[in-house]
Amino acid sequence: MKFKQLVDIINKTHFSLQQRAVSAVNRNLTVRNWLIGFYIAEFEQKGEDRAKYGEKLLERIAEETKNIKGLSHRNLKLFRQFYFTYPQIGQTVSAQLQASDFKVLRELFEKTENSIQQIGQTLSAQSQLLENKGTIGVPPSELIGRLSFSQFTELIRLDDPLKRAFYEIEGIKGNWSVRELKRQITSFYFERSGLSKDKAKLSQYIQNRAIALSPKDVVQDPFFFEFLGLKDKDIIKENDLEQALLNNLQEFILELGHGFCFEARQKRITIGGEYFFIDLVFYHRTLKCHVLIELKVEEFNHVNLGQLNTYLNYYKKNEMQADDNLPVGILLCTDKNQSLVEYATAGMDNNLFISKYQVVLPAKEDLQRFIEDEIAKRNV
Repeated sequence: MKFKQLVDIINKTHFSLQQRAVSAVNRNLTVRNWLIGFYIAEFEQKGEDRAKYGEKLLERIAEETKNIKGLSHRNLKLFRQFYFTYPQIGQTVSAQLQASDFKVLRELFEKTENSIQQIGQTLSAQSQLLENKGTIGVPPSELIGRLSFSQFTELIRLDDPLKRAFYEIEGIKGNWSVRELKRQITSFYFERSGLSKDKAKLSQYIQNRAIALSPKDVVQDPFFFEFLGLKDKDIIKENDLEQALLNNLQEFILELGHGFCFEARQKRITIGGEYFFIDLVFYHRTLKCHVLIELKVEEFNHVNLGQLNTYLNYYKKNEMQADDNLPVGILLCTDKNQSLVEYATAGMDNNLFISKYQVVLPAKEDLQRFIEDEIAKRNV
Protein backbone atom coordinates (compact mmCIF):
# COMPACT_ATOMS: atom_id res chain seq x y z
CA MET A 1 0.00 0.00 0.00
CA LYS A 2 1.35 3.44 -0.95
CA PHE A 3 1.14 6.47 1.34
CA LYS A 4 -1.45 8.17 -0.89
CA GLN A 5 -3.65 5.07 -0.70
CA LEU A 6 -3.31 5.07 3.10
CA VAL A 7 -4.48 8.68 3.34
CA ASP A 8 -7.28 7.99 0.88
CA ILE A 9 -8.63 5.03 2.83
CA ILE A 10 -8.46 6.97 6.11
CA ASN A 11 -10.47 9.82 4.56
CA LYS A 12 -13.06 7.49 3.06
CA THR A 13 -13.44 5.55 6.30
CA HIS A 14 -13.91 8.74 8.30
CA PHE A 15 -16.50 10.30 5.99
CA SER A 16 -18.40 7.04 5.52
CA LEU A 17 -18.77 6.41 9.25
CA GLN A 18 -19.42 10.09 9.94
CA GLN A 19 -22.31 9.97 7.49
CA ARG A 20 -23.69 6.85 9.20
CA ALA A 21 -23.41 8.49 12.65
CA VAL A 22 -25.23 11.61 11.49
CA SER A 23 -27.92 9.50 9.79
CA ALA A 24 -28.45 7.47 12.98
CA VAL A 25 -28.95 10.58 15.12
CA ASN A 26 -31.23 12.14 12.50
CA ARG A 27 -33.30 8.95 12.28
CA ASN A 28 -33.74 8.85 16.07
CA LEU A 29 -34.70 12.53 16.09
CA THR A 30 -37.38 11.89 13.47
CA VAL A 31 -38.73 8.85 15.34
CA ARG A 32 -38.82 10.80 18.61
CA ASN A 33 -40.74 13.70 17.07
CA TRP A 34 -43.22 11.37 15.37
CA LEU A 35 -43.80 9.45 18.63
CA ILE A 36 -44.38 12.67 20.57
CA GLY A 37 -46.97 13.69 17.97
CA PHE A 38 -48.56 10.23 18.30
CA TYR A 39 -48.70 10.44 22.12
CA ILE A 40 -50.33 13.88 21.98
CA ALA A 41 -52.93 12.75 19.44
CA GLU A 42 -53.71 9.62 21.49
CA PHE A 43 -54.14 11.69 24.66
CA GLU A 44 -56.41 14.18 22.88
CA GLN A 45 -58.65 11.29 21.80
CA LYS A 46 -58.47 8.91 24.77
CA GLY A 47 -56.90 10.73 27.73
CA GLU A 48 -59.07 10.41 30.85
CA ASP A 49 -58.52 14.03 31.86
CA ARG A 50 -58.13 15.50 28.36
CA ALA A 51 -61.10 17.86 28.81
CA LYS A 52 -59.30 19.43 31.76
CA TYR A 53 -56.55 20.79 29.50
CA GLY A 54 -58.43 21.38 26.24
CA GLU A 55 -56.77 23.90 23.92
CA LYS A 56 -54.09 24.61 26.53
CA LEU A 57 -52.73 21.05 26.33
CA LEU A 58 -49.62 21.88 24.29
CA GLU A 59 -48.84 24.90 26.46
CA ARG A 60 -49.06 22.75 29.60
CA ILE A 61 -46.83 20.06 28.09
CA ALA A 62 -44.27 22.69 27.07
CA GLU A 63 -44.29 24.11 30.59
CA GLU A 64 -43.91 20.69 32.24
CA THR A 65 -41.08 19.65 29.89
CA LYS A 66 -39.22 22.98 29.71
CA ASN A 67 -36.06 21.26 30.96
CA ILE A 68 -35.89 19.45 27.58
CA LYS A 69 -34.56 21.72 24.87
CA GLY A 70 -36.74 21.84 21.78
CA LEU A 71 -40.13 20.95 23.26
CA SER A 72 -41.64 24.38 22.82
CA HIS A 73 -45.34 24.94 22.17
CA ARG A 74 -44.54 25.58 18.51
CA ASN A 75 -42.50 22.39 18.15
CA LEU A 76 -45.09 20.25 19.93
CA LYS A 77 -47.71 21.54 17.50
CA LEU A 78 -45.33 20.69 14.66
CA PHE A 79 -44.79 17.14 15.97
CA ARG A 80 -48.52 16.56 16.14
CA GLN A 81 -48.94 17.82 12.58
CA PHE A 82 -46.04 15.57 11.53
CA TYR A 83 -47.86 12.54 12.97
CA PHE A 84 -51.14 13.37 11.23
CA THR A 85 -49.41 14.08 7.89
CA TYR A 86 -47.20 10.99 7.96
CA PRO A 87 -49.15 8.25 9.78
CA GLN A 88 -47.45 5.65 7.54
CA ILE A 89 -44.20 6.18 9.44
CA GLY A 90 -45.88 4.14 12.19
CA GLN A 91 -45.00 1.01 10.21
CA THR A 92 -41.29 1.64 10.72
CA VAL A 93 -41.67 3.01 14.25
CA SER A 94 -43.62 -0.07 15.32
CA ALA A 95 -40.85 -2.33 14.05
CA GLN A 96 -38.17 -0.22 15.72
CA LEU A 97 -39.94 -0.28 19.08
CA GLN A 98 -39.70 -4.05 19.01
CA ALA A 99 -35.96 -3.95 18.28
CA SER A 100 -33.33 -4.44 20.95
CA ASP A 101 -32.13 -0.86 20.44
CA PHE A 102 -35.32 0.33 22.13
CA LYS A 103 -35.12 -1.86 25.23
CA VAL A 104 -35.27 1.19 27.52
CA LEU A 105 -38.37 2.48 25.76
CA ARG A 106 -40.07 -0.89 26.03
CA GLU A 107 -39.34 -1.06 29.76
CA LEU A 108 -40.70 2.46 30.14
CA PHE A 109 -43.94 1.65 28.31
CA GLU A 110 -44.45 -1.51 30.34
CA LYS A 111 -44.69 0.67 33.46
CA THR A 112 -47.48 2.76 31.95
CA GLU A 113 -51.08 2.06 31.07
CA ASN A 114 -50.22 2.03 27.38
CA SER A 115 -47.97 -1.00 27.11
CA ILE A 116 -45.66 -1.53 24.16
CA GLN A 117 -48.08 -4.16 22.87
CA GLN A 118 -51.00 -1.71 22.92
CA ILE A 119 -49.02 0.97 21.12
CA GLY A 120 -47.71 -1.58 18.65
CA GLN A 121 -51.26 -2.78 17.97
CA THR A 122 -52.43 0.78 17.34
CA LEU A 123 -49.56 1.47 14.96
CA SER A 124 -50.03 -1.85 13.18
CA ALA A 125 -53.75 -1.16 12.73
CA GLN A 126 -52.96 2.24 11.25
CA SER A 127 -50.38 0.69 8.92
CA GLN A 128 -52.90 -1.90 7.69
CA LEU A 129 -55.47 0.82 7.07
CA LEU A 130 -52.96 2.80 5.04
CA GLU A 131 -52.00 -0.25 3.00
CA ASN A 132 -55.66 -0.86 2.18
CA LYS A 133 -56.02 2.75 1.05
CA GLY A 134 -52.98 2.41 -1.21
CA THR A 135 -50.97 5.42 0.02
CA ILE A 136 -48.60 7.04 -2.45
CA GLY A 137 -45.05 8.22 -1.92
CA VAL A 138 -41.77 6.90 -0.60
CA PRO A 139 -41.75 3.81 1.70
CA PRO A 140 -41.71 4.84 5.40
CA SER A 141 -38.34 3.25 6.17
CA GLU A 142 -36.73 5.23 3.37
CA LEU A 143 -38.48 8.43 4.42
CA ILE A 144 -36.99 8.49 7.91
CA GLY A 145 -33.67 7.16 6.66
CA ARG A 146 -33.17 9.74 3.91
CA LEU A 147 -34.97 12.91 5.02
CA SER A 148 -34.07 15.18 7.91
CA PHE A 149 -36.79 16.42 10.23
CA SER A 150 -36.29 19.97 8.92
CA GLN A 151 -37.14 18.64 5.47
CA PHE A 152 -40.29 17.07 6.90
CA THR A 153 -41.27 20.47 8.32
CA GLU A 154 -41.24 21.83 4.77
CA LEU A 155 -43.14 18.86 3.34
CA ILE A 156 -45.96 18.89 5.90
CA ARG A 157 -46.87 22.39 4.75
CA LEU A 158 -48.00 20.89 1.43
CA ASP A 159 -51.67 19.94 1.57
CA ASP A 160 -51.65 17.95 -1.68
CA PRO A 161 -50.41 14.37 -1.03
CA LEU A 162 -49.35 14.00 -4.67
CA LYS A 163 -47.25 17.15 -4.54
CA ARG A 164 -45.73 16.03 -1.26
CA ALA A 165 -44.85 12.62 -2.73
CA PHE A 166 -43.29 14.33 -5.76
CA TYR A 167 -40.92 16.38 -3.59
CA GLU A 168 -40.14 13.35 -1.40
CA ILE A 169 -39.05 11.37 -4.45
CA GLU A 170 -37.12 14.19 -6.11
CA GLY A 171 -35.51 15.29 -2.84
CA ILE A 172 -34.31 11.79 -2.00
CA LYS A 173 -33.18 11.14 -5.58
CA GLY A 174 -31.02 14.28 -5.54
CA ASN A 175 -30.09 14.09 -1.84
CA TRP A 176 -31.29 17.70 -1.54
CA SER A 177 -30.44 19.99 1.32
CA VAL A 178 -33.31 21.71 3.17
CA ARG A 179 -32.50 24.95 1.41
CA GLU A 180 -32.68 23.21 -1.97
CA LEU A 181 -36.02 21.59 -1.10
CA LYS A 182 -37.47 24.96 -0.12
CA ARG A 183 -36.08 26.56 -3.27
CA GLN A 184 -37.67 23.94 -5.51
CA ILE A 185 -41.04 24.21 -3.74
CA THR A 186 -41.10 28.02 -3.97
CA SER A 187 -40.02 27.90 -7.63
CA PHE A 188 -43.04 25.64 -8.39
CA TYR A 189 -41.00 22.69 -9.65
CA PHE A 190 -44.02 20.38 -9.22
CA GLU A 191 -46.26 22.65 -11.28
CA ARG A 192 -43.56 23.19 -13.93
CA SER A 193 -43.08 19.45 -14.16
CA GLY A 194 -46.80 19.00 -14.73
CA LEU A 195 -46.74 21.49 -17.60
CA SER A 196 -43.50 20.20 -19.10
CA LYS A 197 -43.65 18.00 -22.21
CA ASP A 198 -40.35 16.31 -21.32
CA LYS A 199 -40.54 15.69 -17.57
CA ALA A 200 -37.43 13.49 -17.50
CA LYS A 201 -35.36 16.19 -19.17
CA LEU A 202 -36.61 18.81 -16.69
CA SER A 203 -35.82 16.47 -13.78
CA GLN A 204 -32.29 15.91 -15.06
CA TYR A 205 -31.82 19.66 -15.49
CA ILE A 206 -33.01 20.33 -11.93
CA GLN A 207 -30.92 17.57 -10.35
CA ASN A 208 -27.75 18.65 -12.14
CA ARG A 209 -28.04 22.10 -10.57
CA ALA A 210 -29.37 21.13 -7.15
CA ILE A 211 -27.40 21.64 -3.93
CA ALA A 212 -26.90 18.25 -2.28
CA LEU A 213 -27.13 17.55 1.44
CA SER A 214 -23.90 17.09 3.37
CA PRO A 215 -23.29 15.87 6.96
CA LYS A 216 -22.45 19.46 7.91
CA ASP A 217 -25.93 20.60 6.81
CA VAL A 218 -27.55 18.12 9.20
CA VAL A 219 -25.19 18.78 12.10
CA GLN A 220 -25.91 22.52 11.88
CA ASP A 221 -29.67 21.96 11.78
CA PRO A 222 -31.46 23.62 14.75
CA PHE A 223 -33.59 20.53 15.46
CA PHE A 224 -30.43 18.41 15.53
CA PHE A 225 -28.87 20.85 18.00
CA GLU A 226 -31.92 20.79 20.25
CA PHE A 227 -32.08 17.00 20.20
CA LEU A 228 -28.44 16.73 21.28
CA GLY A 229 -28.84 19.45 23.91
CA LEU A 230 -26.39 21.83 22.24
CA LYS A 231 -26.67 25.61 22.46
CA ASP A 232 -27.27 28.08 19.65
CA LYS A 233 -23.86 29.64 20.25
CA ASP A 234 -22.27 26.28 19.38
CA ILE A 235 -23.41 26.68 15.78
CA ILE A 236 -20.32 27.34 13.65
CA LYS A 237 -20.55 29.11 10.34
CA GLU A 238 -18.62 27.66 7.44
CA ASN A 239 -16.84 30.84 6.37
CA ASP A 240 -13.58 31.27 8.31
CA LEU A 241 -13.26 34.92 7.31
CA GLU A 242 -16.76 35.66 8.54
CA GLN A 243 -16.02 34.01 11.88
CA ALA A 244 -12.79 35.95 12.30
CA LEU A 245 -14.51 39.23 11.46
CA LEU A 246 -17.32 38.56 13.92
CA ASN A 247 -14.87 37.59 16.68
CA ASN A 248 -12.98 40.86 16.37
CA LEU A 249 -16.04 42.98 15.58
CA GLN A 250 -17.62 41.99 18.89
CA GLU A 251 -14.53 43.18 20.77
CA PHE A 252 -14.24 46.30 18.60
CA ILE A 253 -17.79 47.41 19.40
CA LEU A 254 -17.36 46.83 23.13
CA GLU A 255 -14.06 48.72 23.21
CA LEU A 256 -15.80 51.75 21.70
CA GLY A 257 -17.76 52.10 24.92
CA HIS A 258 -20.59 54.59 24.46
CA GLY A 259 -22.99 52.30 26.37
CA PHE A 260 -22.85 49.11 24.31
CA CYS A 261 -23.86 45.98 26.25
CA PHE A 262 -23.31 42.63 24.54
CA GLU A 263 -26.47 40.49 24.53
CA ALA A 264 -26.17 37.63 22.04
CA ARG A 265 -24.27 36.14 19.15
CA GLN A 266 -26.02 34.10 16.47
CA LYS A 267 -29.27 35.07 18.17
CA ARG A 268 -31.94 32.66 16.97
CA ILE A 269 -35.42 33.97 16.22
CA THR A 270 -38.44 32.28 14.62
CA ILE A 271 -40.45 34.04 11.91
CA GLY A 272 -43.27 32.24 10.14
CA GLY A 273 -42.13 28.90 11.48
CA GLU A 274 -38.61 29.38 10.09
CA TYR A 275 -35.38 29.89 12.05
CA PHE A 276 -33.14 32.92 11.45
CA PHE A 277 -29.86 33.88 13.13
CA ILE A 278 -28.79 37.46 13.86
CA ASP A 279 -24.99 37.78 13.89
CA LEU A 280 -24.60 40.15 16.86
CA VAL A 281 -27.12 41.75 19.23
CA PHE A 282 -26.23 44.57 21.63
CA TYR A 283 -28.31 46.76 23.91
CA HIS A 284 -27.37 50.42 24.08
CA ARG A 285 -27.83 52.00 27.50
CA THR A 286 -27.75 55.59 26.25
CA LEU A 287 -30.07 55.13 23.30
CA LYS A 288 -32.20 52.60 25.21
CA CYS A 289 -32.58 50.35 22.21
CA HIS A 290 -31.31 47.13 20.70
CA VAL A 291 -28.58 47.32 18.08
CA LEU A 292 -28.56 44.43 15.60
CA ILE A 293 -25.48 43.83 13.48
CA GLU A 294 -25.42 41.66 10.36
CA LEU A 295 -22.18 40.84 8.55
CA LYS A 296 -22.24 39.67 4.93
CA VAL A 297 -18.99 38.60 3.30
CA GLU A 298 -20.24 39.71 -0.09
CA GLU A 299 -21.16 42.84 -1.98
CA PHE A 300 -24.11 44.89 -0.78
CA ASN A 301 -27.51 43.97 -2.14
CA HIS A 302 -31.01 45.01 -1.17
CA VAL A 303 -31.91 41.46 -0.12
CA ASN A 304 -29.46 41.78 2.78
CA LEU A 305 -30.90 45.13 3.80
CA GLY A 306 -34.43 43.70 3.58
CA GLN A 307 -33.39 40.80 5.81
CA LEU A 308 -32.00 43.19 8.43
CA ASN A 309 -35.21 45.24 8.33
CA THR A 310 -37.17 42.03 8.90
CA TYR A 311 -35.09 41.36 12.03
CA LEU A 312 -35.68 44.95 13.22
CA ASN A 313 -39.42 44.61 12.76
CA TYR A 314 -39.32 41.32 14.68
CA TYR A 315 -37.54 43.04 17.58
CA LYS A 316 -39.94 45.96 17.38
CA LYS A 317 -42.90 43.59 17.79
CA ASN A 318 -41.50 40.91 20.10
CA GLU A 319 -38.49 42.20 22.06
CA MET A 320 -39.06 45.90 22.75
CA GLN A 321 -39.97 46.89 26.30
CA ALA A 322 -42.41 49.72 27.03
CA ASP A 323 -39.63 52.25 27.68
CA ASP A 324 -37.36 51.14 24.82
CA ASN A 325 -36.70 53.13 21.68
CA LEU A 326 -36.97 51.49 18.28
CA PRO A 327 -34.15 49.07 17.40
CA VAL A 328 -31.29 50.08 15.13
CA GLY A 329 -29.62 47.83 12.58
CA ILE A 330 -26.11 47.95 11.15
CA LEU A 331 -25.41 46.04 7.94
CA LEU A 332 -21.76 45.40 7.11
CA CYS A 333 -21.04 44.16 3.60
CA THR A 334 -17.64 43.37 2.19
CA ASP A 335 -15.87 41.73 -0.68
CA LYS A 336 -12.18 41.65 -1.56
CA ASN A 337 -12.13 45.18 -2.92
CA GLN A 338 -14.48 47.28 -0.88
CA SER A 339 -16.66 47.51 2.20
CA LEU A 340 -19.99 49.16 2.84
CA VAL A 341 -21.89 50.07 5.99
CA GLU A 342 -25.62 50.72 6.02
CA TYR A 343 -27.78 51.77 8.98
CA ALA A 344 -31.38 50.66 9.14
CA THR A 345 -33.94 52.21 11.49
CA ALA A 346 -37.13 50.13 11.24
CA GLY A 347 -39.27 53.05 10.05
CA MET A 348 -38.02 55.71 12.47
CA ASP A 349 -39.51 59.13 11.79
CA ASN A 350 -38.07 60.97 14.78
CA ASN A 351 -35.36 63.21 13.31
CA LEU A 352 -34.03 64.16 16.73
CA PHE A 353 -33.49 60.54 17.65
CA ILE A 354 -31.85 59.78 14.31
CA SER A 355 -29.43 62.66 14.90
CA LYS A 356 -28.69 61.32 18.36
CA TYR A 357 -27.88 57.80 17.29
CA GLN A 358 -25.67 59.11 14.46
CA VAL A 359 -23.51 60.73 17.14
CA VAL A 360 -23.46 57.80 19.59
CA LEU A 361 -23.13 54.84 17.22
CA PRO A 362 -19.85 54.06 15.44
CA ALA A 363 -19.22 56.17 12.35
CA LYS A 364 -19.53 54.43 9.01
CA GLU A 365 -15.93 55.34 8.24
CA ASP A 366 -14.69 53.64 11.43
CA LEU A 367 -16.58 50.45 10.65
CA GLN A 368 -15.42 50.42 7.04
CA ARG A 369 -11.82 50.94 8.16
CA PHE A 370 -12.20 48.07 10.65
CA ILE A 371 -13.43 45.67 7.95
CA GLU A 372 -10.71 46.67 5.49
CA ASP A 373 -7.99 46.27 8.15
CA GLU A 374 -9.26 42.85 9.15
CA ILE A 375 -9.35 41.64 5.55
CA ALA A 376 -5.86 43.00 4.92
CA LYS A 377 -4.53 41.01 7.91
CA ARG A 378 -5.77 37.83 6.29
CA ASN A 379 -4.53 38.69 2.80
CA VAL A 380 -7.95 38.07 1.33
